[in-house]
Amino acid sequence: MAEEARATLQDLKQAQDEVALWDDRWANDTSGNPDKHFSKRQAARRRVRALSAQLKAQGALPMTDHERLCAALDALHPKARSGEVVEHDGQRYRRRFFPEEKSRSGKTVTEWGRTWDAI
Repeated sequence: MAEEARATLQDLKQAQDEVALWDDRWANDTSGNPDKHFSKRQAARRRVRALSAQLKAQGALPMTDHERLCAALDALHPKARSGEVVEHDGQRYRRRFFPEEKSRSGKTVTEWGRTWDAI
């Protein structure tokens, strides 16, 4: 866990290279198995998402205006439920969850993403 205590841009680059490696292995596979390397690809992508979020929180990567807005709304309304409407600086926003990652079959969501949409 010590390595995740403080993420670096080098960690992110290595994770992105790992995603590229597993994507290439999957694309060049001739075994006929569409699920080959699925878990490795999924884990590598999950690591890139986690490192990117951590680097943005540390300030090492720039955040978009929407990401800053979502972070501010998350801080103000940490327990907001899906579809909940809140007002911030005279604008109304609705909390929305979306599938970030699905199981191998595609039927079960294994990781949810969240955002705020202006209404």
